[in-house]
Amino acid sequence: MDFFDSEIFKWVIMPFIIFFARILDVSLGTTRIILVSKGKKYLASLIGFFEVTVWLLVAGRVIQSVDNALYVIAYAGGFAMGNFVGIMLEEKLAIGTISVRLITNKDPEEFINGLRLSGFGVTTVPAYGKTGQAYVIYSIMQRKKYPKYEELAENFDSKAFIAIEDIKNVKEGYFQDIDSKFSNMSFPLRKSK
Repeated sequence: MDFFDSEIFKWVIMPFIIFFARILDVSLGTTRIILVSKGKKYLASLIGFFEVTVWLLVAGRVIQSVDNALYVIAYAGGFAMGNFVGIMLEEKLAIGTISVRLITNKDPEEFINGLRLSGFGVTTVPAYGKTGQAYVIYSIMQRKKYPKYEELAENFDSKAFIAIEDIKNVKEGYFQDIDSKFSNMSFPLRKSK
């Protein structure tokens, strides 16, 4: 008897293959959608190729054996888990550029100096809110740099209002690369591709 025709393969191994292949397929799909939204068309296209290849192989196997409830459950479970894994993967990759707007009632001079010393570009605007004088502090940064910004903001004013938005493209301005050995150098922004 052939191993691929055995009961253990049909009822144990194949459902696991379907489950994990579906996790891979959906995780790739989630990542592809995020890359498309950030304008990364070439990488998104490459990922899409592998996503569809895996999907065709898995979906084909499940459709051939639609009477096997275990395959259907493994397929659906892999889809659900793939969404979860894809979102976690996207959070870890931290792809893209964000705009951070912090609003506070506290005098931000020390905070702004700390941000600049840490390599963040900052624009501040005096404002007036419900409780009186306020300050709006804008920064544009790579998403992977946000945890450092968040730490500084928390130390400055744990009750500050912070809004974060994804940015597809940026043009002009200055951006400091705090990961390089040249961390004291500022580089002009170029339009992203």
